[in-house]
Amino acid sequence: MKLVPLGDKVVLKQLVAEETTKSGIVLPGQAKEKPQQAEVIAVGPGGVVDGKEVTMQVKPGDKVIYSKYSGTEVKLDEEEFVVVKQSDIVAIVED
Repeated sequence: MKLVPLGDKVVLKQLVAEETTKSGIVLPGQAKEKPQQAEVIAVGPGGVVDGKEVTMQVKPGDKVIYSKYSGTEVKLDEEEFVVVKQSDIVAIVED
């Protein structure tokens, strides 16, 4: 199966959370905060959304940071994804 986002939606796959802190402390499952960094998997076509022209600025493969409490979590074929509006993405991470 494949997720195909509509309008200004973007499908993200969260990057794996750190399991140890920089000082070497191992974090139990509940203490780990979900990362706000993710990889773009699929991008909607953009177009007119809520009466405004939206041009998509991200592309599959981009690493991005998105708003903490945004999006809809989706589980598909045992993989977890987050579907967000492009406006919920705050930055593209460049290497």
